[in-house]
Amino acid sequence: MRRVTAAALLLAAAAGCSTAPAEPASGPSADSTAASDKISWGPCTDIKRPDGEPPARQDASIRCGKLAVPLDYAKPDGETLDLALIKLPATGGASKRLGSVVFNFGGPGASGVDTLDQAGKALTTLRARYDLISFDPRGVERSYGVRCGDGAEMDKFVALDTLPPDDETDRQLSAANKRFAALCQQNSGKILPYVGTVSAARDMDRIRDAVGDPKLNYVGMSYGTQLGAVYATLFPKGVGRMVLDAPLDPTVTFEQRTLAQTRGFQKAYESFLRACVKETCALGKDQATANTNVENLLNQLTAQPLKVGDRELSQGLASTGVAAALYSELTWPFLEEALGAALKGNGEALLYLADSYTGRSPDGSYSTQMTSFPAITCVDTAERPDEATLRRTEQASLKISPLFGSEGSGGLCRVWPAKGSDEARRVNATGSGPIVVVGGKGDPATPYEWAPKLTAQLKTATLVTYEGEGHGAYLSGSKCIQGLVDAYLIDGKVPAKGASCPAA
Repeated sequence: MRRVTAAALLLAAAAGCSTAPAEPASGPSADSTAASDKISWGPCTDIKRPDGEPPARQDASIRCGKLAVPLDYAKPDGETLDLALIKLPATGGASKRLGSVVFNFGGPGASGVDTLDQAGKALTTLRARYDLISFDPRGVERSYGVRCGDGAEMDKFVALDTLPPDDETDRQLSAANKRFAALCQQNSGKILPYVGTVSAARDMDRIRDAVGDPKLNYVGMSYGTQLGAVYATLFPKGVGRMVLDAPLDPTVTFEQRTLAQTRGFQKAYESFLRACVKETCALGKDQATANTNVENLLNQLTAQPLKVGDRELSQGLASTGVAAALYSELTWPFLEEALGAALKGNGEALLYLADSYTGRSPDGSYSTQMTSFPAITCVDTAERPDEATLRRTEQASLKISPLFGSEGSGGLCRVWPAKGSDEARRVNATGSGPIVVVGGKGDPATPYEWAPKLTAQLKTATLVTYEGEGHGAYLSGSKCIQGLVDAYLIDGKVPAKGASCPAA
């Protein structure tokens, strides 16, 4: 069960000082990045699976390393932080090696070190010609990961109920956001002003230089598409072969993003229910019955959470578990089993899905997945929505979906202790080499409407459409998409204008 669930969630791809330094001045010009120290590669000693456990068998050829980069790029000779990196060396021999491809698997907040180790078997064609490289971006896991309280504090925060949508729920959420933000400042205040995407893009140019590549070959997924777009804006002449899969539109507001994603998850949820009732479905005989049973379950959990060992499955955690399984069509059968079991009083599987999403390990510790996300999101925008905007967003999203409607991440950013900047929201890759953007029609987290928008903003991009379900297409199992992407990365063959692939 764990292997299947972890793999499907992968294919979708969800310590510091207490005093913050002064806010940095505007960064150096894009062509002023200094030469980097080389990376010292060695064995990987702390790789983790999504459940927090080490892999059963580690590939001895995989290497890990660290690269020192400026904490503040406005002070390039000042304090540094160490980025954690991983490399899967090319397998095809030196004569066939084309260089390196750098991956970012999304989030923001996903560990590239752990995820690339898991994804390696799905990337054998690419690995035959390239070293595959990823990293924990600044503020993530091993790269000065943002922490916001201990496991007990995180348990309280992620278990918050979103139902019923009334004033008391809003008050509880507002208080929790303030507490969470204060803990982030207390535990990781030093790094918070410097975890933005603009700095991470400059880090990628340091990585490119350190591995000896004249240009950056890159695959970015979900948030990784914004990171790639910002890189291409800062360093257009440094772009090699770049693929942006499951793209974000960096120009959207919190309100626009929340409503678009609510529609996306509701659409995926309805597709899941339709698929379920085509055969014998544990949730009900038809779609309406199944939906009613799930809604009743969630409403019941607000009054009486299900006991799971020494923990409880709250309505908030149950909703998170449902959303987690909607990222990939591969997890739909498991979601049916989990919801069916919960309807009978057993919440273990649904709680496991929620833990996979929030980065909670069986020992009660958390990855930085849930803490890096707001840290990066909130410094990547100057937007700080007022209370009226939050309530308007919540009401509009609840009309779209009672299950997934919320105020979005604007409420947390409203009280975030670090200032934000809109620099990462303005992208234009004029002067770069060709960029391939891949958008999925059934993507719940990055709706398809964002794909043509990002393509147009970049000026140098070509859009490929995937007709299938799930978040991300390259690792979805679509041979068509993988073939188009690999042909571009390996042979430089840009997909034809209007290219599309059927559902896998």
